Amino acid sequence: MNDAPPTSDSMLNIDPAQHPHRQIYKLMIGIIVPRPIALVSTVDRAGVRNLAPFSFFNGIGSNPPTVLFCPTLRAAEETRDGRKDTLRNVEETGEFVVNVVSDAISAAANATSAEVPPEVDEFDLSGLTPIPGEVVHAPRVAESPAQMECKLLQVIYTNRAPGGGVVVLGEVVRFHVREDLFDDFRVDPAGLDAVGRMAGNTWVRTRDRMELIRPK
Repeated sequence: MNDAPPTSDSMLNIDPAQHPHRQIYKLMIGIIVPRPIALVSTVDRAGVRNLAPFSFFNGIGSNPPTVLFCPTLRAAEETRDGRKDTLRNVEETGEFVVNVVSDAISAAANATSAEVPPEVDEFDLSGLTPIPGEVVHAPRVAESPAQMECKLLQVIYTNRAPGGGVVVLGEVVRFHVREDLFDDFRVDPAGLDAVGRMAGNTWVRTRDRMELIRPK
């Protein structure tokens, strides 16, 4: 068995400008792992509910508490204007909720990724239960162990072409955490039981954890 470390000669060098964006997308979701999942709930101007998962998602500050998620633009013929329903709703209403996806609701969350018309309510599609937000009009997912109600701060388009990324920045105006998971602002990771995304159809659980003490 060869235990020698890899050398620069064994690495592939890929220029993204030389490949279709769909291939680069596959490469990115294979490298950027594991990715937390934001199950984002919104409503449109008519009050129609929408629910969709996004795995380009993270937190970016606590003062004010801020999160981001990143929809990808589609070809114009795939949607009304290239925007997913979630992005359109957020831009029209300025509100959304990020719901944490636990293992218990992972199949239901995956069901919300189906390509359906805007008038279809993904809560009905997935069997998840909508409950009112305290501050925003978008509903929360009752089965989610933690939810964050958000007000839109900014939308940044990296490109307006298909495959272009959109950074949605939201200020968290209300946190909801299941009481048995909360202890002095620490959240029990075992009880949260969050899942994440790998490449393709592969998801990952967060039960195999390790502790590393940060050096002083």
